[in-house]
Amino acid sequence: MNEPRLLDDKIRSHFQTYKQALVLLGARQVGKTTILKKIFPDALYLLLDEKSVSDILESYSSDAYKALIGSRKQIFLDELHLLSNPGRAVKLIYDQLPEIQIIVTGSSSFQIKNKTGESMAGRAINYSMFPLTFGEFLHQMKIEDNHTIFLFDKILSQDSSTTVKKYDIQTILQSLLLYGQYPHLVNSPNDRTYLRNLAEKAIFKDIIELNLIENRSKALDLLKLLAYQIGNLVSYSELANRLNISTPTVQRYIDIFEQSFILYRLYPYSTNARDEIGKSPKVYFWDLGLRNALIDNFDNLNIRSDSGAMFENFVINEIKKELSY
Repeated sequence: MNEPRLLDDKIRSHFQTYKQALVLLGARQVGKTTILKKIFPDALYLLLDEKSVSDILESYSSDAYKALIGSRKQIFLDELHLLSNPGRAVKLIYDQLPEIQIIVTGSSSFQIKNKTGESMAGRAINYSMFPLTFGEFLHQMKIEDNHTIFLFDKILSQDSSTTVKKYDIQTILQSLLLYGQYPHLVNSPNDRTYLRNLAEKAIFKDIIELNLIENRSKALDLLKLLAYQIGNLVSYSELANRLNISTPTVQRYIDIFEQSFILYRLYPYSTNARDEIGKSPKVYFWDLGLRNALIDNFDNLNIRSDSGAMFENFVINEIKKELSY
C-alpha cells in the first residue's frame, strides 16, 4: 500500500538538505520499506537478510561495493543491523563513494547504536516511524482527512451531528484500541493471528535473542507486567522484587524494550527540571494491538477493567507521533 504518510515530505526532502545517510528506524511492519521504496524507486534495494548480499557487504571492500552498486546513485540497505559491523559498511560507502546517497532502515535503535559505535557519527541522520496515526488510519480507510479532528471531538462530546455516523467512528476507535494501528490492519481488521505472530517476531526474535539479555524468561515476564500496568507509575524496585532480579537489570531491559520501539517511558513534567530527576515514569506501548497480543486479551472494551488506561495510552501515542513527525 502506497498511501501517504505524515513523514513523506521530510523523507523526500532529506537529500535536498543533507549529504548524510538517511536512517529510518521503527518497529517491524510499520511501513519503513514501503515508504522508502515509494520515495526512492530508483535506489539499489539490498535486503540484508539475503546471504549473497550480506556476504558482499561483509567484505568491507570498496572495489566490491563499487561492483555491486554499479551506476546507481542511491543504495537502500534494508535492516542494516543484521550486518556484523553496519557502521563500518556505511562509513566505507560514505567516505569512499561520496557520490552515493545512502538510505538505511533498522528495527532497533539499540542494535544499530550498539554495533555502529562512533563510525556513523556525523555520517547519518535518524528519523523514527511508528504505527499509523489516527488521521493516517482514517485516511487509508477513505474517510475525509479534514474531518479527523472534528470527528474525534464529536466522539468525546457524544455529539452525533456529523456527516459521518458517530457509531461508525466509535467502532473504528474501539477497533484501534483493541487491535492497534499497524498498516496491515486497514485491510485486515481484527487480525489476531497477525498480531500474535508479530509479537512473537518482535519480542522473541528481535529482542529476547539480543545477547544483551541474559534471562529471556524474566525479560518476557517483565514485558508482560509492564503491559498489564500501562498508564501507571513504574517502580523499578517493585518490579525487580516481583521478578527476583536486580533493579539495574529491570532498568536496562526496559531501555532495550524502549529502543526496540515496543514501549516508551513518559516522565512527569515540572517547571523545575531538577524536580523531574528521580521521579517515577509511566510506561506506554507504541501499539495497543501488540500490547493486547502480548497479554492475549482482545475482549470487548465494555467488559474489561483496563479500557480507560488503553484510551489514555492511545491519546498519548497520538501526541507523541505528531510531535515526532
